[in-house]
Amino acid sequence: MKFNMGEEKSQGESNHDQNALPESSAWKPSIRLAIELITFLISQSHSIRVLSVKWQSIRTRLEDLLSGLAAVQNSNSGENPPLAAAVSAMIDTIKDCHGLAQRCIDRSFCGKLRMQSDLDIICSKLDSHAKNLAEIYTAGLLRESYAIVVSRPGLSASRDDMKFYVKDLFSRLKIGGKELKKQAFFALNEVFYEDEKYVKIAMEIAGLVGVLVNFLDCQEIDLQEEAAKAISTIAGFDSCKSALVLAGVIPPLIGVLEGGSETGRENSTRCLMKLTQNSDNAWSVSAHGGVTALMKICSNCESSTEVVGLACGVLRNLVGVEEIKKFMIEEGAIAAFIKLLRSKDEVLFINSAEILQTIAIGDGTIGQTIYTEGGIALLVQVLDPKSSFSLKSREMALKSIVNLSFSSINILRSYGFLDHILFFLRHGEASAQELALKAASWLCGTSEEAKKDMAEAGFMRELVKFLDAKSLEAQEMAAETLYGMVSVPKNRKLFMQDEENVSLILQMLGEEEGNSGRRRLLLSILVSLTSCHSARKKMAHSGYLKNVAKLAEAEVSDAKKIVRKVSSNRFSRMLSGFWHF
Repeated sequence: MKFNMGEEKSQGESNHDQNALPESSAWKPSIRLAIELITFLISQSHSIRVLSVKWQSIRTRLEDLLSGLAAVQNSNSGENPPLAAAVSAMIDTIKDCHGLAQRCIDRSFCGKLRMQSDLDIICSKLDSHAKNLAEIYTAGLLRESYAIVVSRPGLSASRDDMKFYVKDLFSRLKIGGKELKKQAFFALNEVFYEDEKYVKIAMEIAGLVGVLVNFLDCQEIDLQEEAAKAISTIAGFDSCKSALVLAGVIPPLIGVLEGGSETGRENSTRCLMKLTQNSDNAWSVSAHGGVTALMKICSNCESSTEVVGLACGVLRNLVGVEEIKKFMIEEGAIAAFIKLLRSKDEVLFINSAEILQTIAIGDGTIGQTIYTEGGIALLVQVLDPKSSFSLKSREMALKSIVNLSFSSINILRSYGFLDHILFFLRHGEASAQELALKAASWLCGTSEEAKKDMAEAGFMRELVKFLDAKSLEAQEMAAETLYGMVSVPKNRKLFMQDEENVSLILQMLGEEEGNSGRRRLLLSILVSLTSCHSARKKMAHSGYLKNVAKLAEAEVSDAKKIVRKVSSNRFSRMLSGFWHF
């Protein structure tokens, strides 16, 4: 196809006559002509096989110009000499570019270096045209209220229509005035929120990410807020994160943390939290002062709970890096996050507790510092049944106490830890009871003193009830904890004070489809109890001794041990006939 400028212009004038445009819009056909010529030149450039990298650069600039012209082609401000002159100069450059394109296609040029130099000049001219168009727009020489508005594509729209819509919004962000940019941001964030396909399409448009990042440094707060919101949405896609980082998004995001509005800080921290899920980005955040800015948010009372919670989330992602952890401690992280443990907000509490756990890993002195400054007491308070904390917060409190390796039974008892756990075992809902079982299991494993205190508090009576729980995991956890407790001689006597305990265990051993893990632990409990005379006597008089005998006959080791130890005449007579010593 031959690129005939005269024919194209005539066609443009013909279209103008057909549409009967008013006299004051005489420059519009030139804009339409420029759009048609650029569209053709972009298509033509794909056929060029020499200096392809340079032509790709030119094609990107042509697409930018095309977006800008699409946004202004229906603007109306009467006679507009600056715009007319800009478009005329643009068409001249496009003519020159077409000539070079045709020579590259025909390979009729003299030397690549000369052609490369000519293409560099074209690139410079195209940049200048884009800049002039933006200056005309931002100077208010076009009334934006008359700018063409591309309708948002419907649900069944093609991908091309969606891309055209995003490109139109992009052009407004680049060359529009404040209000037009603001409207473009609203529309962009709306489609980003409602359909993730728009995010993926936006990432295909050259320069869009860079423009969004630049808006983070904008002095217009509302535009900065909208840019941070759009970038935060994009950061939610793993495939887009690297493009954001390469575009230099981290430094301006931290700048918003330090000097932006509350909404801007919220969107920036949310974005940083997504980006720092990849530990490779942690160093970049730290290097640009992000840790200090985030610690400041967490330490003062100026920010909202939402922003503080998000800032904690970012720091939680960063604290795993040893050097950053040390810096956070130097910045007063322990005191700051212990203070946040007092918060009734679930996110704040959980993030703070998790950060304190990570800080204390492998360092007993930090765990001791957390106790000294009141952190353990605050964690135990969350387990108080009278408090209004959620189950999730209570789970985190227990996990923190365990991971902080704090096992001083005297201090935990003084804080009411045992009473809280026992209450949930007795009166809690299923999920709370499971949490209490985990706590009892952990505490039982800390020391012999803890086992004694638990027995005296009444834990064994409650644990026996869970031996027949619906959950197999709960059955085994209760049996294992109970076994640990009866390993203490003093506790065996307490256990035997309840006459039903031994009979219940013997009865459970007769369940043919029972939990094998639980059965093994129950036999271990009975083996431990046979060292107690009263226990052996109760076993001998129980009607469920036959269950042990059957297991012994099946060569179950612990069952055979029980049989040997329970050697009363009555038991021997009961066993005679189907099992022999």
